[in-house]
Amino acid sequence: MIASFRNFRLFTTLSAFSLVLTTVYAQPKVATANGPIDFEEYEPVSTLKTPEHILTRSKYPFIDVHNHQYQMDGADLQKLIQEMDKLNMGIMVNLSGRGFTSNVAESTNFLDKALTNIQKTNPKRLAIFTNINFANLGEPGWTEQAVKLLEEDVRKGAKGLKIYKSLGFNVKDTQGKRVQVDDPRLDPIWAKCGQLGIPVLIHTADPKPFWDPMDRFNERWLELKTHPGRKRSDDNPVSWEQLLVEQHNVFRKHPKTTFINAHMGWYPNDLVKLDSLMTVFPNMNVEIGAVIAELGRQPRAARKFFEKHQDRILFGKDSWVPSEYATYFRVLETDDEYFPYHKKYHAFWRMYGMALPDEVLKKVYYKNALRIIPGLDKSRFPN
Repeated sequence: MIASFRNFRLFTTLSAFSLVLTTVYAQPKVATANGPIDFEEYEPVSTLKTPEHILTRSKYPFIDVHNHQYQMDGADLQKLIQEMDKLNMGIMVNLSGRGFTSNVAESTNFLDKALTNIQKTNPKRLAIFTNINFANLGEPGWTEQAVKLLEEDVRKGAKGLKIYKSLGFNVKDTQGKRVQVDDPRLDPIWAKCGQLGIPVLIHTADPKPFWDPMDRFNERWLELKTHPGRKRSDDNPVSWEQLLVEQHNVFRKHPKTTFINAHMGWYPNDLVKLDSLMTVFPNMNVEIGAVIAELGRQPRAARKFFEKHQDRILFGKDSWVPSEYATYFRVLETDDEYFPYHKKYHAFWRMYGMALPDEVLKKVYYKNALRIIPGLDKSRFPN
């Protein structure tokens, strides 16, 4: 009888404790007059009253070194330039020089037509990077052919080389093996870029939370829920850490080649680590495409980083959505407080302006790009 009573009390206690835990950790819907709503629907209007500076044009003309235009071979580029003028964009760099086809002849045709279209429209305002076709990597002579094609593209007018994140992640050779970012068969390509004096803008991996468990602790939970294709499966053969180690090996092996690390190397939320990488790899520059949300929530630390590395940070946006540039201008130029990002799923937190000094702003907007990318027209930019 006594034992049964003790077991009953233990069961009751554990049940009550379990109820407390459920209450603490559950994510109940918010009750409204029209019923409950989910977190992804909750979008409160802030009652905070602070000065606002909504910028639709940048203070100085800027160069977007990370853009993608997939119809540049036949589109009306004059309309594109008109949109650029509204933003005060001096030069756009299209990184998709060969499109996404794996057919070399088709991609060469795209590049040739795009360069012709640029030339007849306004070569002072538009530039293009070429790409590497990794299909058939492993066949005899592949490396030599890739280097030859790179040289031809630069001779035609390509200003640099863009490497997509597929390298290291899902590019495979003819034996079906994953091609590492630091695969020695690619060394002649990196070396040739150094010899030609063109930069390599390289995108490796994705935000670290894409590899983490999709639970209530994952800061990108909302993004992964709304964009499930971005989640890296648990059985993925390569980790986030391994991909970046491979990338860094390339920087280390090719000190005479200039690299632009896309998305700040996926360390915008760890500027101490990124600062150390900038010291270790003096040939590594960074661009801010798609990571302004990380900078905008740490304005004081970000400003210190920008001031310290002002000669090695470039402006980039990534996707071509003109209305979204306003967030970049506001974070970089103003000292505004607590303003929203343009995509809640990407950043549910608020932004704060860094109020960069004019000289730093000029370097980020255009001076660094003019120095690093050969052949860009300087006539639209102040000294």
